[in-house]
Amino acid sequence: MSPVVENADVVVVGGGPGGSTVSTLLAKRGHRVVLLEKETFPRYQIGESLLPSTVHGIGRLLGVTEELENAKFMVKRGGSFRWGTNPVPWNFLFAVAPELSGPTSYAYQVERMKFDEILLRNAARNGVDVRENSAVTTVLDDDERVRGVRYTDPEGVEREIQATFVVDASGNRSRVHQHVRGERIYSDFFKNIALFGYFEGGKRLPAPDSGNILCAAFDEGWMWYIPLSETLTSVGAVISREHAAKLQGDQEEALLGFVARCAIVKDFLSDATRVREGTYGELRTRKDYSYTNSSFHRPGMVLVGDAACFIDPVFSTGVHLSTYAGLLAARSINSVLAGDIAEDRAFEEFEGRYRREYRVFYEFLSAFYDMQSNEDSYFWKARKVTNLNATDMEAFVTLVGGVHSGEQALTQSFQESSGALADAVERTGSMQTESGERMHHLFGTPVVREVMTEMNNIQVRGVQGAEAVEAPLLENGLVPAADGLSWTEPKK
Repeated sequence: MSPVVENADVVVVGGGPGGSTVSTLLAKRGHRVVLLEKETFPRYQIGESLLPSTVHGIGRLLGVTEELENAKFMVKRGGSFRWGTNPVPWNFLFAVAPELSGPTSYAYQVERMKFDEILLRNAARNGVDVRENSAVTTVLDDDERVRGVRYTDPEGVEREIQATFVVDASGNRSRVHQHVRGERIYSDFFKNIALFGYFEGGKRLPAPDSGNILCAAFDEGWMWYIPLSETLTSVGAVISREHAAKLQGDQEEALLGFVARCAIVKDFLSDATRVREGTYGELRTRKDYSYTNSSFHRPGMVLVGDAACFIDPVFSTGVHLSTYAGLLAARSINSVLAGDIAEDRAFEEFEGRYRREYRVFYEFLSAFYDMQSNEDSYFWKARKVTNLNATDMEAFVTLVGGVHSGEQALTQSFQESSGALADAVERTGSMQTESGERMHHLFGTPVVREVMTEMNNIQVRGVQGAEAVEAPLLENGLVPAADGLSWTEPKK
């Protein structure tokens, strides 16, 4: 029997943050978008720690900032690290970076089951035809381009959707990405394995930093400690592949063994119990943390999120890279469907910006993994990679906050008035380490305040002025249209 055939402008494969982002921003331009998700939401997913650029930048474009606030996720003001030669944990605050200062100088720690469902249901409200329990079986293509997909619906009926574009946002385990005819290249540097689970009753950092992610190094690697609620904590050990044999036996024993060798996490879990039932009761592993495809697109198809690339999770960049790629892909597809920009030029912009974002994080993380370095060298490396004319700490926070690209779509809502700057300074609170004290003093210095005030003024003009102009990010590149949902040629 022939499959049931229908037509759409775009088919999006995968309903995670990247798929929900690109589909929503395409539907906002009036395109017919079908999103196919093989599972039924809510469903489990790793990656609970977000960056401000996702919450306040992409979230604003999607129209979910208020819903995210109402979800009462743990507020994340920054990060705390027991890393490098200093045995005392040190902190960074998002509020240090001018682009992140003010009332929105925070992100969230989220249960991805809840966060991803918010984004998917929002896509449906914006006109996306969301079809869950619908697994893609075939990508339809020829020598010229990709032309659609076949999938199996919840009743087991084979269906076919012919479309101008297919977006693969199906994650790292799907094979859909192979139809871009590229190669998945794994990092020689980040050959790591993660073992993780969830605990009830773990300790918290002192307020107001109790929602921070804690990353702590130990002999074989490092551990994450992510507070998801007042009592629930995600705990994982990231180790190099050379220690993989330690995971072959009892995984419970292995995880607790890593905890025992990481003093600060051991102390935080001293009165905690591991969750053993329900969704969070399973111990899980993830391998081959870092990779990139040799191509992110071909005519008719584009890769978004983990389908395209993934970088080690120490700075929580997974959802950031996925949603940022969703924004870039939506701009390119919207431009082509409108007949404004040629397909090859639109996707050169997509791939150039996406690879730039990945490359900067990759280079910085390569330096960060040198555990014999001290904090100052991390911050110096951040400035070198991002080419910012800023202090070392500002460069560091701008990078790990997800806004080093300078995209107005990611930054313009962070601070709507420079008058809130003083409040932001007060909210930095007292820090518990020498590093944190340096950060707090830096944030309060007149020169940094002046820089932040000017940045805030620029952002206010960007929000309120219709004539705001965004310079190209790439050489001879395109710039976002006024609404941020497509590309346009820069004005001469």
